[in-house]
Amino acid sequence: MKEKKIKLKRTDLLEDLKMEIAAELGLLDQVRVKGWHSLSAKDAGKIGGIMTQRMKNKSSNHLSNQSEE
Repeated sequence: MKEKKIKLKRTDLLEDLKMEIAAELGLLDQVRVKGWHSLSAKDAGKIGGIMTQRMKNKSSNHLSNQSEE
């Protein structure tokens, strides 16, 4: 008898950040209606770039706060 594999929906830990940035860029309605695949490469890259910037800033702020302690 074969075991059934349980399919777990993968959750993106950065989804909230991605949605926040899409909203700031005025792309949230498009994403909600048509999905992420409907974005142009330029818009998707812009979201990814901003996400990277924010994560770097958060990381460097966290590290500098630790060194001050």
